[in-house]
Amino acid sequence: MNPQFFGKVAVLMGGSSAEREISLLSGNGVLQALRSQGVDAHAFDPAERELWTLRAEGFVRCFIALHGRFGEDGTIQGALELMGIPYTGSGVMASSMAMDKVMTKRLWSAEGLPTPRSCVLGPDQRGEADLGRVLASLGLPLIVKPPHEGSSIGITKVTQADQLASALALAAQYEPEVLCEEFIVGEEVTCPVMGSGALATALPMVRIQAPDGAYDYQNKYFTDAVSYLCPSGLPAAEEAEIARIVLAAFRALGCRGWGRADLMVRASDRKPFLLEMNTSPGMTSHSLVPMSARAQGISYEDLCVRLLALASLDTSPTHRRAP
Repeated sequence: MNPQFFGKVAVLMGGSSAEREISLLSGNGVLQALRSQGVDAHAFDPAERELWTLRAEGFVRCFIALHGRFGEDGTIQGALELMGIPYTGSGVMASSMAMDKVMTKRLWSAEGLPTPRSCVLGPDQRGEADLGRVLASLGLPLIVKPPHEGSSIGITKVTQADQLASALALAAQYEPEVLCEEFIVGEEVTCPVMGSGALATALPMVRIQAPDGAYDYQNKYFTDAVSYLCPSGLPAAEEAEIARIVLAAFRALGCRGWGRADLMVRASDRKPFLLEMNTSPGMTSHSLVPMSARAQGISYEDLCVRLLALASLDTSPTHRRAP
């Protein structure tokens, strides 16, 4: 594809979420990749510049490399819709839904898709009776997390009852409501998706092996202690079932362009469970979508160009593309 087709491109990175540091890593990787392919790409940090200057400065397309709130939750997407500037990834509604882990789980459950059992505690539900109800319902171990954060921020694996209160307090530093989720003992896998609707396809899965199962913020981005297996080494029938579930989950949320589903495969019966859908996945040197794409023969640079080519808007039944 002729890089001049894209026009002047803004790579949105940084932002004001708790994932700013990772977003800058992702954005700078994407920026260099696009420039290496001849695309007229420029860095744009919404935390440092008014978003409305995108139109005034002649940008006609955006690659969203923002993670977390105000970048992955439908807010930036809505602003770009108003300005008529096509952008990568899902639209306003799908981004907003996928960012909210509670709403995502409710939708998936309604669609008959497997996701771990869970309950939500509000700011006034921190008493002994509330904690006892959580333990009785979900058992141990369990996961406590803020519903709108990513990159494992604010997450705790609770293995003993006396750890639950402090885990809730940590998650509550990020938002008032806290999601408590059944812990699935098994293998962690992730499965990227590219495309939209019936044309969406699953990329090769990545099986994640972290030390002591601690696939946390530090291990995700700043160490080499995690093993990533791609090809995953899972039986073909398991991979096919995971891909089917992931594509159904992607379409149920109304996602488009690209995304990445995280799952656990339960050791006892090899049943997969959906954890979350990332609509603006990481694009750092440790990130999983580029790793998966490489296994399919797609270089990092080519991946960035392909994703940029999928930039679109919600405001047309056919997702209007940039001229």
